[in-house]
Amino acid sequence: MSARPLSLQARLMAAVIGFVSLILVIVAIITSATLGTSLEQRLTEQLGSYAASTTKWVANAEPAAALTGTQLAERALQGQRVPPGLLLAVFPPGQSGSGVTITSSGQAPTLTSGDLFELTEALRESRVATVSLPSGGSYLATVTQTPSGTIVVTGLSRSEVLGTLGSLFTVIALATLGGLLLLALTTALTISMGLRPLRAVAATATRVAGQPLDRGEVSITERVPDFEADPRTEVGRVGVALNTLLDHVDSSLAARQRNEERMRRFVADASHELRTPLASIRGYSELSLKALAQVQDPDHRARTLESTTTAMERIQAQSLRMTRLVEDLLLLARLDEGRELQRSDVDLTQLAVEALTDAQPTALDHDWELEVPGDPVMLSGDAGRLHEVLANLLANARTHTPAGTTITLSLHTTGDSAVLRVHDDGPGIDPEVRDELFARFARGDVSRARKTGGTGLGLAIAKAIVEGHGGTIRADSTPGDTTFTVTLPLAAPEAASPAAAEQKPAQ
Repeated sequence: MSARPLSLQARLMAAVIGFVSLILVIVAIITSATLGTSLEQRLTEQLGSYAASTTKWVANAEPAAALTGTQLAERALQGQRVPPGLLLAVFPPGQSGSGVTITSSGQAPTLTSGDLFELTEALRESRVATVSLPSGGSYLATVTQTPSGTIVVTGLSRSEVLGTLGSLFTVIALATLGGLLLLALTTALTISMGLRPLRAVAATATRVAGQPLDRGEVSITERVPDFEADPRTEVGRVGVALNTLLDHVDSSLAARQRNEERMRRFVADASHELRTPLASIRGYSELSLKALAQVQDPDHRARTLESTTTAMERIQAQSLRMTRLVEDLLLLARLDEGRELQRSDVDLTQLAVEALTDAQPTALDHDWELEVPGDPVMLSGDAGRLHEVLANLLANARTHTPAGTTITLSLHTTGDSAVLRVHDDGPGIDPEVRDELFARFARGDVSRARKTGGTGLGLAIAKAIVEGHGGTIRADSTPGDTTFTVTLPLAAPEAASPAAAEQKPAQ
């Protein structure tokens, strides 16, 4: 089983404390080595001074009666100012060596044979050496010789040097331990406060993950608090990024919800539109079958033929209505896929004249006006589909306005765009349906009541065709002033053709 991974806070603390500990250890080693070298050098200088003195003292004591090494050492030190920790060993010619050490209390214990052996071995190859005596203590010793040939070994205790270094190590260890504890506490607080925005991000993400996003209406209201999402800090920018992401997801969910609701309405409206002609077809079919069953009766022959003819006419009318509806739905689907448009050079001036001319006979009780430039307005597009746009807009204005309304179709250019406007001075569009005006199966209110039994797809088709040409369509309406504006990109300048129509009101 794999080990549990450490948290980011634990890894950061371990890295910081480990790095600082390494630095402190290196500093302690360098400091101790430097101080130890300095103390040893000082002790060596003192030893050289005392070695010269002890050699002189021994040389002065030699003329006395024959003395042992210990007696000679004690006689040499007699009356001298001797520092505590001094070691003096004397090796007279032809005699075994002996010596004494001076303690801090002023006593002079004799060196053992083991001590003398260690001194002899240490100084055999070197004039100055560090010796650890079996009787206790570490000494820095040096060897000299009197004029008479007596060998003198002088040493100074290293206890002060070792004590100083030990105290230094103790102070460094305690200071390092205290500093590391303080560093650990400070680092833990600093990292904990620094990572608090990340914890807020994780908590927010966890709450969002726990929301049931598969329900019908979903809104993500969870956000990282503003004080935890400061864009001036690196961790704060994570909170800002998550809030931005949640805003986008929330917008996408809202858009998805709107699309689903629109799709449900679309399916319901399409089902309603198809159910009416299908019910008519079924009813008239049943009527025809009943009539045909009675065709053998001479008394009912004429009446049967009349009712059958009427039923077949109604069946044909409803079939045509259903066919138009299905064709409109198919056209919208193809336009949504970017298909169905067959582009060629189109003269919008001529197209506007033809569209208004076709619309006039359908509503002789309306006043029709046409305002177009004298020169052709050319663009690249599908002439048939653009004509359908104008026909739908003119039919919409005619259908939803009362008799006597003036309907004006105008065309002009601005920059690299052509602008078509269909204006009427009718009652206007209800503000409640204005936002859904170009939706599929959209219906107007009673002020623009549907009179012809249209499917509600005309404006949706017009919008899809215009957008397929890279243009835009919008509606602006107030009582007595309703305008549908279509903006289309113009084609590259070409040689102008003869004017398709004069700028004058249609007759």
